[in-house]
Amino acid sequence: MVIVWINQNLVISYLYFEVYTLVMSENEKTGLNNSTYNILSALGRDADFLYDTIDKYIRDAESANKSDLVELWKTIKNDRHKHIDMLKEALEKEIHQ
Repeated sequence: MVIVWINQNLVISYLYFEVYTLVMSENEKTGLNNSTYNILSALGRDADFLYDTIDKYIRDAESANKSDLVELWKTIKNDRHKHIDMLKEALEKEIHQ
């Protein structure tokens, strides 16, 4: 069983590394299905972008006094939060099938 709990305060890049390592090794050993792998992979990429990259883009836009870009990046950040929630729900369904 794979359980992924995401809290906004966690260092998600570490989680992504751990999940990716788990999936790669478990896929070879246990035959983890493609659907679960795809969900975990997308979850890791979105989480990494959301918790590692996007805030830098927002700060860069703020430093350049580009309010339109600040708003764009904040909108994307909110959308990624929604995507992560959707992926967590999908993962729960996969786990409990």
